Amino acid sequence: MPRTPRSPARRVRVRTDGPLLVEGPVELIMDDGTVVASDRFCVALCACRRSRRFPWCDTSHRRRDRR
Repeated sequence: MPRTPRSPARRVRVRTDGPLLVEGPVELIMDDGTVVASDRFCVALCACRRSRRFPWCDTSHRRRDRR
């Protein structure tokens, strides 16, 4: 989604040990070139790569291996 002079900047909140919260709607271009989109007002993007729904966060970061 290219920015134009009229389009507002997207706000991204970085959470410690959690997902990236992005004000939507958003389009993401994955490594393989596929495009995934969401029209929600806020989306959570997985930052830990544990999500089964990657790139969307499914709260897998909450489950940690305890030694």
